[in-house]
Order: sequence, then C-alpha cells, then structure tokens
Amino acid sequence: MPKMKTSRAAAKRFKKTGTGLLKRSKAYKSHILTKKSTKRKRNLRQAAITDATNAQNMKKILPYL
Repeated sequence: MPKMKTSRAAAKRFKKTGTGLLKRSKAYKSHILTKKSTKRKRNLRQAAITDATNAQNMKKILPYL
C-alpha cells in the first residue's frame, strides 16, 4: 500500500490545535482594506476554527496532520 499524499495547499493553510480541531485564518484581509473598518480588520486577524462540516473533508486531504 503506497503512502497517502498530503495536499500541500491545505497543509499551508491549516494547523491542528491541541484538542484536534483545525485552525484556519480568516478571508478578506488581503486587499481593498481602506473601506473596511479598523474593528473589522482587527477581527480578521484572529484565527478561526474550521466548521465541523468541512473538517471531515480536510482530514482526508491532510492524513498526517
């Protein structure tokens, strides 16, 4: 049985927490920042937990995480 391959794109975007959940960064923080409020941009800095509905698919893509 050959080894499973990790999706390198996903590996760069997700980290595993101590409890086994997947941590991700938020979208909409790359450009057109002048019209977004300071509060909104500050909130986008925080990491978010991947939703449970997507977590199953992510664990297939990231078998060794």
